[in-house]
Amino acid sequence: MESYKTLEIVRKNTDSSVFHLILNRPSQLNALSLDFFDELPEALSSLDQNPDVSVIILSGAGKHFCSGIDLASLSSISAQASSGGDRGRSSEGLRRRIKSMQAAITAVEECRKPVIAAVHGACIGGGVDLVTACDVRYCSEEAFFSIKEVDLAIVADLGTLQRLPRIVGHAKAMELALTARRFSGSEAKDLGLVSQVFGSKSELDKGVTMIAERIAAKSPLAVTGTKAVLLRSREMSVEQGLDYVATWNSGMLISNDLHEAVSAQMMKRQPRFSKL
Repeated sequence: MESYKTLEIVRKNTDSSVFHLILNRPSQLNALSLDFFDELPEALSSLDQNPDVSVIILSGAGKHFCSGIDLASLSSISAQASSGGDRGRSSEGLRRRIKSMQAAITAVEECRKPVIAAVHGACIGGGVDLVTACDVRYCSEEAFFSIKEVDLAIVADLGTLQRLPRIVGHAKAMELALTARRFSGSEAKDLGLVSQVFGSKSELDKGVTMIAERIAAKSPLAVTGTKAVLLRSREMSVEQGLDYVATWNSGMLISNDLHEAVSAQMMKRQPRFSKL
């Protein structure tokens, strides 16, 4: 496995195609440093291109999932933007930095393999940016969330304001973003931000792994295609979305996976799909 400063990739079961991508700065409550924004796209690309990987579980080491952006990194970005003599060039450089950090979070969506967030403890600020880019989200009962940026006198700029309204609705996203209030795992489920709340972290780990294994047992062509079509369809009308999936399936539908799935159904056995 590749070595990273802020992340760890773990394959807990050598017979499994479920891999774990772990935020690994527990002593800093997994705050997102500048190194993280360089490493996350690299780690996701590595997992995406690895044929042994079918599903990725994103979690955090230690007591919390993520405490948000590292304040030292935020101060460094601010100081760098303020140090230049030319306001225009300083602003252009800051914009490039923000766009690069945005791209790091968007890499979660661009990964072909499904990414499942397993949240325990705090999920604050940049942590919310990160989980809203994931394909499915679960949390433990003691998890809590906060869109904290307004309390730092900044506008959330890494994806929460764009993705969260699609998940929970515009009005609720507005209220959460303007107040920066903490909300619980059970409220996150009521909002639709998470699909299920588990009683403890151990139950979360076990339950999410079981869900990931079920997904991993399905056709990788069908799974990656379903993710791609759902993400693209967000930007389309129903008619455009139907046309897009028709085009997608005209290229992908007739596959060995289809024949294997039908054969397994008829023979009442588990299907066996080739790696992607």
